[in-house]
Amino acid sequence: MQVSASGMNTAELKREFGRDIVFWGGGVDTAAGAGQGTPAEVRAEVLRRVGDLAAGGGFVFAAVHNVQPNVPAENIVAMRDALREAQGA
Repeated sequence: MQVSASGMNTAELKREFGRDIVFWGGGVDTAAGAGQGTPAEVRAEVLRRVGDLAAGGGFVFAAVHNVQPNVPAENIVAMRDALREAQGA
């Protein structure tokens, strides 16, 4: 799911379609968020997306696209750590 596309509000999509489909991806925007943001911003985005999409099941965490070469290693670590945090690990 490309969360930065027009009309892709993850909370609204989950409310409208969450009983009928599984959301694959959309856990973090690797082009804009992880590629340009700080580790704290990546963490906040992951926590928001998981909060929007994971409740009640039907969500497979994955980045929006392949991790791009401009994504700093610390942002990849922040993504992993935030996912673990969201899962209560």
